[in-house]
Amino acid sequence: MTKFRPLHDRVVVRRLKSEEKTAGGIIIPETAKEKPMEGEVISVGAGARNEQGQIVPLDVKAGDRVLFGKWSGTEVTIDGEELLIMKESDIMGVVA
Repeated sequence: MTKFRPLHDRVVVRRLKSEEKTAGGIIIPETAKEKPMEGEVISVGAGARNEQGQIVPLDVKAGDRVLFGKWSGTEVTIDGEELLIMKESDIMGVVA
């Protein structure tokens, strides 16, 4: 991947693949699948500035598996790979 570093409190996330089948074994066609709301953090910015002008580092780091809102982030294509750029506040939590 091209060296891409998000700014401030933004995070670059790669969506994880969704399931191809239901629990009952029914294959889901591509057009009926919902986009997954789970992903892997690829890169993070340095952090946001607080009222005193100090940089507050982000809680997430590259490699974390995270859950985010259905409509969170902006979809971008970098080196042919579809990624999301979102603010850290759009991330609901880290999957342990």
